[in-house]
Amino acid sequence: MTKIKSRLVTAFVIIQMLFFNAQEVLATGGAIGKSKIATGTENMINDATIWLMILAPIVGGLLVIYFFIRRSGADEQDQKRWNNRIITAIVSVIGAVLGSAIINLIVGYYK
Repeated sequence: MTKIKSRLVTAFVIIQMLFFNAQEVLATGGAIGKSKIATGTENMINDATIWLMILAPIVGGLLVIYFFIRRSGADEQDQKRWNNRIITAIVSVIGAVLGSAIINLIVGYYK
């Protein structure tokens, strides 16, 4: 029990230190935000999320087609597994597209 408490206290202290340091960095006038590293990282995240929004439905669609083909040749017990895999693939594609769209939206505010 004491290990958990000490870890929580340590995590709380680290979060406080990061928060106070972040205020100092933001108050310096944004010198870090205009650096090549910051703008390059922002552009890289933007490009990666756009590609993820394009590739996730394509790969997910191919997987669903593959799972349907495998399900058609399976017996009754295995068909339930393939149905679960199809549902998981569809939900994963929706999650990937929504996640990348949200990240792209957040990064768009910093431009």
